[in-house]
Amino acid sequence: MAGHRRAPRPPRPVRGQVGLAAAVLLTCLAVVTGVLMAQARTGTPSGGQNVAGPPSAHSTATADTPRLPGPSSATTPSSPRATSSPSPTPDVRKSSAATASPSRAGRQPTAALPGKRTVTLVNRLDQTIWPAIAADPKHPVEATGWVLRPGASLSFTVPDQWDVRLWARTGCSFDAAGNGHCLTGDCGRFQCGSTWGEFPSTLAEFNLNAWNGMDFYDVSLVEGNNLPMWINSYGGSSHDKIDANGCSAAGCARDANASCPTKLQRVRGGRVVACLSACLVFKTDQTCCTGAYAARPKCVPSSWPVDSAAVFKKAEPFAYSYVNDDATSVLTCSGECGYRVTWGVSP
Repeated sequence: MAGHRRAPRPPRPVRGQVGLAAAVLLTCLAVVTGVLMAQARTGTPSGGQNVAGPPSAHSTATADTPRLPGPSSATTPSSPRATSSPSPTPDVRKSSAATASPSRAGRQPTAALPGKRTVTLVNRLDQTIWPAIAADPKHPVEATGWVLRPGASLSFTVPDQWDVRLWARTGCSFDAAGNGHCLTGDCGRFQCGSTWGEFPSTLAEFNLNAWNGMDFYDVSLVEGNNLPMWINSYGGSSHDKIDANGCSAAGCARDANASCPTKLQRVRGGRVVACLSACLVFKTDQTCCTGAYAARPKCVPSSWPVDSAAVFKKAEPFAYSYVNDDATSVLTCSGECGYRVTWGVSP
């Protein structure tokens, strides 16, 4: 995501696609219950590598064409654990310490210890996915890659002030050392470390305890869509605007790939595996809201050759559809909240 949050909170590094580049600073979002909720963002680091991406780290950079994986080695698990790698090795097993059970998908996990938060990942899709994070080097976590079979879930704890992006990969195959490739969201390894996955990918962005005791989080399609996703918060003092089935007042979660215009489609094996943003396809200042089009009044999705923002906003009304989509997309939670990230479409 490039340039979407604005506010009285400390700037933080974000990633872009090319070069250790200049920063984008965004302004404020006023909120309910008399609290000024806002956020700020800066920067675009090189190649999406080794940089912790914040919730508002939308990048307008272009994406490399994904490398095609070999046949997926995912198999139907013999137990409801969703944390074993397709090719388990010490490296992979270590990353998969959390257990996953379809029966837990709708439950709230046990609250984490003070200074820690619980993040639960739920797969409501009919395909195996490989969630991953580009970790915040200042707040490391035990694992940065997992595998989730259909219907499975897993939970892990993260430190307060965690500032990262999370996504899910598809069509993955890994060798015994944990090296491999994925059809979408590829980072080259089962454990992604601090390396960003390839675009397009649907992003969950978090910045915990970022300003005045508040968390900022969102779903972003600014870098394109590979899977439908929504985020729920729980355990805090704030009202969750998204229900357990991925619906908000503006609408419910749908798969943008199903309505993706031909010019934005990424097709592999005869099927649409992702929907690119206009920025990723056309690579112009106009579609990326950069250069002469960086100012908000100049950044007008309806003027693009294909309005990807309209496609994404229709699919996920609560998500960032382009870099300036702050007003309907920034979510906050106060009170040491936990989070559940779900991949799926609303029933």
